[in-house]
Amino acid sequence: MAYQVGDALLIVDMQRDFCEGGALPVHGGAALVAGINAEANDAQAAGALIIATRDWHPVGHCSFSSQGGPWPEHCIQDTPGATFHPRLQLPEGTIIVSKGGAFDRDAYSAFESTGLAMYLRKHGIVRVIVCGLALDVCVRATVLDSLKAGFQTRLLSRLTAPVAPSKREACEQELHRTGCEIAA
Repeated sequence: MAYQVGDALLIVDMQRDFCEGGALPVHGGAALVAGINAEANDAQAAGALIIATRDWHPVGHCSFSSQGGPWPEHCIQDTPGATFHPRLQLPEGTIIVSKGGAFDRDAYSAFESTGLAMYLRKHGIVRVIVCGLALDVCVRATVLDSLKAGFQTRLLSRLTAPVAPSKREACEQELHRTGCEIAA
């Protein structure tokens, strides 16, 4: 991937709870870390902006099955499961965006109630390159919102994994149809 000024690498939810051994593991999640580290280094060297999102749920969040939501408890604020994967090497200056911090609503997209689109525009970002977890949930929502916000959007397919492996192809086809460039 050739990065340039005007690009933003958006690393979605590479947290302990979403990797093997976590509360809501995505098969193959930890295996993405080395490739994402390489992308972050390339992006930094080219002067691109680097952003890392994280689920940042309060105790008793509405998305938890104990509260009637669809997911087990995961990425609870200030717990080990909410931290980034220990091998993830975020360059100095990486912008951290927390999402899902309200008790009463979930936020799958990095753009949902975060002000991210405005921030990117303010910093001259034209193209958003997306990787991370999980393809069929937060990555999908982030890509769709990036496109809606008017950014050229590219998905690094090899650096994402779905919760449901059987959904990869359909998810990528949907994102391509909506205008996302899918990169192997």
